Amino acid sequence: MGLLLAAWAVAAGWAVLSSLARGRAAAGAVRQARRLARMVEESPAQLLIVRSDGRIEGSPRLASWLGFSAMPQFLSELDDGKPDRGLSAEQLAQLTEAVLSAQRTSRSFDLALSPRGSRRSLSLRGGLVDPQVAPAGSAQVWVFDASEAETQIARMRAETARSKSDFLALVGLIEAAPIPMWFRSPQGELRLVNSAYVRAVGAENAESVVNGGLELVERIDGQTPAQVAARAMLEKRPAERIVAATIGGQRRALRVSDLPLGDEGVAGYAIDIEEMEEISRAFRAFREAQRSMLDLLSSGVAQFDARHRLTFANQPFQRLFALSPADLHDAPFERLLDAARETGRVPEMRDYRAWRKERAEWFAASEAQEEAWPLSDGTHLRVVAQPMPDGGLLLVVEDRTETLRISAMRDTLLRTRTATFDSLFEAVAVFAPDGRLQLWNRLFASAWGLEAEVLDAHPHVDDVMKRIAAQLARPDQAQAVGDGVRAATLERRQTGGRVALADGRTLEYAGVPLPDGNGLLTVLDITDSQKAEEALRERNAALVEADQLKTRFLANMSYEFRTPLTSIGGFAELLEAGLGGDLSESGREYVAAILTSVGRLTDQIENVLDLSQSEAGMLPLALEPVDLFALMRDLVQEREAVVTEKHLELDLRGSSLNAGKIEADPRRLGRALAHLLDNALDATPSGGRILVEVGRHRSRQKDGKNGDGKQRARVVISDNGPGMDRAALARAFDGLPIQPTSPDAKGAARRQGLGLPLARQLIEAHGGNLELLSEPGQGTAAIVELD
Repeated sequence: MGLLLAAWAVAAGWAVLSSLARGRAAAGAVRQARRLARMVEESPAQLLIVRSDGRIEGSPRLASWLGFSAMPQFLSELDDGKPDRGLSAEQLAQLTEAVLSAQRTSRSFDLALSPRGSRRSLSLRGGLVDPQVAPAGSAQVWVFDASEAETQIARMRAETARSKSDFLALVGLIEAAPIPMWFRSPQGELRLVNSAYVRAVGAENAESVVNGGLELVERIDGQTPAQVAARAMLEKRPAERIVAATIGGQRRALRVSDLPLGDEGVAGYAIDIEEMEEISRAFRAFREAQRSMLDLLSSGVAQFDARHRLTFANQPFQRLFALSPADLHDAPFERLLDAARETGRVPEMRDYRAWRKERAEWFAASEAQEEAWPLSDGTHLRVVAQPMPDGGLLLVVEDRTETLRISAMRDTLLRTRTATFDSLFEAVAVFAPDGRLQLWNRLFASAWGLEAEVLDAHPHVDDVMKRIAAQLARPDQAQAVGDGVRAATLERRQTGGRVALADGRTLEYAGVPLPDGNGLLTVLDITDSQKAEEALRERNAALVEADQLKTRFLANMSYEFRTPLTSIGGFAELLEAGLGGDLSESGREYVAAILTSVGRLTDQIENVLDLSQSEAGMLPLALEPVDLFALMRDLVQEREAVVTEKHLELDLRGSSLNAGKIEADPRRLGRALAHLLDNALDATPSGGRILVEVGRHRSRQKDGKNGDGKQRARVVISDNGPGMDRAALARAFDGLPIQPTSPDAKGAARRQGLGLPLARQLIEAHGGNLELLSEPGQGTAAIVELD
């Protein structure tokens, strides 16, 4: 019994201990189960057990995800037809089919479901459950709340799509860009080029450019474009340069930029700046031309930038302000005024600093400023300051000293003109192009009988003519006067005419265009001059009649003188021949003197007749070919006795071949040349020298200028006699005796009478001209030119 009790006690103790141990183990298991359940409850995925009979087990959290307050018992109850919870029929059918497939085939599945009435997105991952977790044939479905992940995924998808769209747009933009663009690897190799690059290098496509490594620009300073890009990549800063490249067979200037893009590579682009360079060159040329033109102006021009510093000043500006090159070098506006003040080229001011500050405010002015600067030396400057849109200033300075002086002179001239107008013997009036009367003198009003009050109103020419018409003998002539004014002002041509007044006066008017566009109407009372003109006409007619009477008288007298002279000469020749008996020595001398006088008188009668006929324009010429040199030679030979008697040296130069023949009357031309030769023989003292030259010479005018260039026959008869002064030379063709001007040439007077006048008339009748050249003590030369 004791043993039994002891065994029972041991057994009981063991049972108690064993129970305690199992209780502790059970409590630990419960705690572990609770911890695991809590971990499952708090895990981001909730477990759904689907048994083979369709029963389901799930946590309350999963029920809340599905919109239920408690988890339904069967899978089919997840669609209870209510719109705010559970799954739709389609989603439930997909889940049921996936669960059945997993239970039969142990194949896992993935689904994405969205409960009704909720924006929650659930991701389901299912498969066959472990038998230790649930009875065999059950399926387990892990349900993940992927709402936030789906939102992020959707946002990432949208961002990806937008990035892709932006990338495609950027690629399209780069491809459509009109400028060449490219992308290089970090090593500088071409990776991507656009169509503009392909066209620029003349390739077929971008692949051939990249594969062939075709560069747009050439090697510059020993560096290839790839090396320049690699250096920009290494230095991590953009590289920009201007290079020349051949594009489309033309050399163009390009601005090439290489932009490093982190570690990915280097992007580049090239802008064609050829037109910009041309514009820049044209602008520089225009600026230089403008500045050169400004240097030619009389006004001073200076340009200041927005910093108030001088950028340009033309030569007149430098002269006006007496500035040195040091003053002009990037000089501020204020310092320039100071330098001008030191040379006295700005006005004297009591507060110069305040004045200078006010001038500096010109830069900020809204409109141009103009001032007059009177300087201490009497110079007057007009200064115009024009603010520029860029904040600078254009300063224009004009020296108006001369203008003011001219203005004062103009005022004086206007007063003088008024006084002059009133002092004229002519009536004058000035009309403007619009026909208004501008200026007039007192005689204009009195000549036409107009009141001063009417003229002071500056009436129109039509109104003036209406008032003038009342003063005319024929009122319709006022229209002609008005037309003269309109022709002078509008048509710019001069007209004139005469009108008779009702009081018997005659006025002569003229419309004269003036340089300023106005018209001048001059009126002159010609009543007295017209009467004098008529008297002069009558006197002229009387003089013409008297001249004709004189010509007829000379012709008749010459004819009447010839008959007795012929008889006297004939009887004298008979006496000289001894028909009247022998004559004594004295008788023969008397007869010789009679014959000489008869010859001279006959020549004078011939001269008078020829001269009168020549002056009357009735001299008959018997023209025939004449050997001029032979004619002159015969005249010289006829005077050999005189040359020998006076011990003269006569030199005849020329030839028939050189002088040629001319159409002339040999008798009358010989008489003219004989008169010139006799005149030289008479004027040359004993032992003198006479030169006669016959030839041809280019014609010339009397003033020494070249004539028509025609070769004319010329005869020059010159002597070394005493010569003549200007007064004697002027009277040479008057037919008066010319006394020698040298006291040593006593008795060597030139031949008097009609010789020179007749010679000139006969030579001019042949279409030639006679010219005398003489200087006291230098001799005289007679020059004859004939066609």
